[in-house]
Amino acid sequence: MKPGAKSRGTVLPIVLLLSSMMLVTAGAWLESAIVVTRTAASLGERIQAFHGADSALIRCSRIAIDSAQPGERVSTDEPGRWRLKASFEGPGAAAITPFAVWPNAARPPQCLIEAWSRSAQGDARAYLLTARGFGSTPGAEAWLQMQVEITGIAVTRRWRRVVARPF
Repeated sequence: MKPGAKSRGTVLPIVLLLSSMMLVTAGAWLESAIVVTRTAASLGERIQAFHGADSALIRCSRIAIDSAQPGERVSTDEPGRWRLKASFEGPGAAAITPFAVWPNAARPPQCLIEAWSRSAQGDARAYLLTARGFGSTPGAEAWLQMQVEITGIAVTRRWRRVVARPF
């Protein structure tokens, strides 16, 4: 019997085991890289949609303040048209598009201005502004709101809050 004849068939299973371990590790790294790439792309979409909605909200607040009419009679109930799909989409949509285009977005941002009487003062005017921004895919949306109250020459902007997609 030659030296090493007993260990002749053990090298192949060891090599196969090591190569399969390397293949599994490489597959796990690839899957991890794909998840990280998708997460980064999704975050970029949300940030783009947020900035579109934020810019629309700022522009619409200027429009609301500039077009406010003293003595307007409006409801004291909280406005709810922003929850309706018809307010943002379709031929009778009340939402405005303050920008003709928005870079790298599926659609330009929109905003809806709703009059709201929040104050007991007769000359105070208030508005609920709802803005909707888009990412580069139609499914990426961001919704923001702001309350603007005008009393005489003072303008109060209430904290913006991100709202969930209402429809």
